[in-house]
Amino acid sequence: MASLPISPVKSPRALLPLAAAIGGGFLAAAIVLLTLNDRAVAVGFVAAGILAAGGLVSARRLLSSEDAAEHPTDWAVAHALAAASDDALAVTDRAGRLVCANSRYEALFAGWPTPPSLPVSDAAVTALGAAARAAWRDGEGRADNIQVFGAPVSARVARVGDESLVWRFIGVQALDLAAQVESVIDGSTGDRLGGAGIMAVMVTPEGRIRAANRVFRLRALGNGDQPAEGRDFARLLITDSVGLVRFEREGLTGTPLRVLQIPFLDGDDAPMLVTLLDEEQGAAAAPAIGGSATAHVRSLIALLPSGLALVDRDGRFVSMNDAFVKATRVNAAAPPLYPGDLVVREDKAALADAVRRFASGAAQSAEMTIRLHDAPEEPVAITIAGARGLGDAAVLISLKDSGEEGKLKRQVAQATKMQAVGQLAGGVAHDFNNILTAIIGHCDLMLMRHSPGDGDYDDIQQIRANSNRAASLTRQLLAFSRQQTLRPQVLQLPDVISEVSNLLKRLLGETVVLNVKHGRNLGPVRADPGQLEQVVVNLAVNARDAMLAANPSGGTLTIETLAVAASQVRQMDEDVLPVGDYTALRISDTGTGIPNDILPKIWEPFFTTKEVGKGTGLGLSTVYGIIKQSGGFIFAENLPGGGAEFTIYLPVHAAAEATVAAKGPAASSKPADTWGTGTILVVEDEDMVRAVAERALTRQGYTVLTAENGEVALELLDTIEKPDLLVSDVVMPLMDGPTMARRIRAKWPDLPILFMSGYAEEQLRKSIDLDNVAFLPKPFSVQQLAEAARDVLAAK
Repeated sequence: MASLPISPVKSPRALLPLAAAIGGGFLAAAIVLLTLNDRAVAVGFVAAGILAAGGLVSARRLLSSEDAAEHPTDWAVAHALAAASDDALAVTDRAGRLVCANSRYEALFAGWPTPPSLPVSDAAVTALGAAARAAWRDGEGRADNIQVFGAPVSARVARVGDESLVWRFIGVQALDLAAQVESVIDGSTGDRLGGAGIMAVMVTPEGRIRAANRVFRLRALGNGDQPAEGRDFARLLITDSVGLVRFEREGLTGTPLRVLQIPFLDGDDAPMLVTLLDEEQGAAAAPAIGGSATAHVRSLIALLPSGLALVDRDGRFVSMNDAFVKATRVNAAAPPLYPGDLVVREDKAALADAVRRFASGAAQSAEMTIRLHDAPEEPVAITIAGARGLGDAAVLISLKDSGEEGKLKRQVAQATKMQAVGQLAGGVAHDFNNILTAIIGHCDLMLMRHSPGDGDYDDIQQIRANSNRAASLTRQLLAFSRQQTLRPQVLQLPDVISEVSNLLKRLLGETVVLNVKHGRNLGPVRADPGQLEQVVVNLAVNARDAMLAANPSGGTLTIETLAVAASQVRQMDEDVLPVGDYTALRISDTGTGIPNDILPKIWEPFFTTKEVGKGTGLGLSTVYGIIKQSGGFIFAENLPGGGAEFTIYLPVHAAAEATVAAKGPAASSKPADTWGTGTILVVEDEDMVRAVAERALTRQGYTVLTAENGEVALELLDTIEKPDLLVSDVVMPLMDGPTMARRIRAKWPDLPILFMSGYAEEQLRKSIDLDNVAFLPKPFSVQQLAEAARDVLAAK
């Protein structure tokens, strides 16, 4: 572990206790490594020891020079602990100076630069600076996907005490591999490759030679001892009229070359390993090189982190490296014979044709996307190229295992898809709410002319009941799209579970056992209790159906509440879940779990595994929307012993103030009398909704004026006296409701306004910067409209 800056100083006896404390810090680090195997915690102990040592050095400089150095600082333990880490480590002090760093840090950044000012891109430096500020503020920060020589590196920054930051750079093994490959090419292994006729070169992204073996330097430069580093690789080669490649030094009469590119690191900025083989001009296929050379090439391929496999001319696997085996989930006990054995049935023919084409001598290379039969939902990109001259091998297949990058891409794609579907669902629900408002309103008007016992009364009631059922479906769509109207309150999760427990016992039946557990120190959450009860009921009913389908004798449904601290969230290292304090609700069952191919689709609306007519496919999508709109997160996974588990994280509400009743017509206590007087202007672009509102309010004694949009309403107001109430839709063509209302309020600041809309009130209020505005959600009945108008006028 290198320390910066440290110079020899004298050691007084007075600092022996401090030296003992430093030794205790190193001992604690060693204990952490030996018992917990937690390098991150151990590095914290090491950094604390190092900082104390730095303080020792400073104190030593202040003391008199006549004291001899009796107890010099022993850095051996710190160096051993840091060297044992696979990561690059560094420590900076409060002033931002580099205190110490290990050898991996020096190799990674070619010296001792001080973070965050490292030799990386400007965007990466900015990300590192933000991570450092987060660490000083919160104790921990991170910056992901920092490109260093073409390899993605993640940085973790942790604050130790109040005086230092520990920087940990994860993922430097790929860079170590580049150095190893470079040393292999330059060393004796490169000479053995040359003896077998293989010329090996490592080329930078800019096309400059980074390393080359002796036989390449001899053929390309004429002198095996002449250095080739820094030369333009392409300028050493020429191509003739038929596409054959030769060394520029040997001219067109030289031996043609077979060029094989091996991408052993991901990224556009990664170095490339290139091998060149002699092949006879005009031959159908280059002669196979010796067995020893083939062994060397395969050994080299086995070292590379990219998934690589060699296939013979008959389309059978010759060899595959460990990265390929891991990425394709190959069963080592029964490895596949052909590449087609790895993919789904639909991709077999295309992959076999590509392998056959390149085995027959096709030039260049090709990229294609395949789906592995073990993970059909995760497409994988592969590169196929000819590989003549490697013994039995004729085709090289390079497979990119995207790992965490692929996981994040899939999460982003899923989130984007859910957002797009949510917007579509919200738009459909809004338009459908207008239709339902008209149907329900006309049913109410007809029921005013019919009494129970009339021939048409039951039919009208049936139409109204079915309309209300359709309205509940639109509410589910709005819940999924996070556009429903919520009435959030500050509450405790155990209270919600207690309220719904009796209902759950009846829904689950006698064969399913309900087990409820509550944790301690649960923080309050802010959510709509009714919607939260719907979440619990939907998950419980789904669990019941899954358990009874697997075992008619029943099972056990477990509902748990627990507190999750910010420190636990950090340990989870979940990219989707922000660090913070949460109150969690966990619902698990003893069924067979959710099939892996279905798990990514369960939140999609109208997706269901039940029989036709047995479910709408909106249960889990509604759950997803309610939790997201409440500011929470929900995760689904299968339990190791069988069964599914849903975990909901709701952020702890900071101020547990008393619940305030929502303002507006829905929250008031309403007497039966809804008659009134005055002039009401109704602005609504849907003709059928406008007609229902006009008739409903006219029957209650009001004088009603109507307009089909905001511009017509403004023209009408210029010709009449001030109305008593404005009732307007929010979303309208030409001029929307809030814009029109602001124009009217400029003329009459105290005019009461009642907005009606099929979108969520919470979403709309963000764009309505007006005071004293009431809201009526669609669809509404004639009675609800009359009550809303009465309450707004009464509040004047």
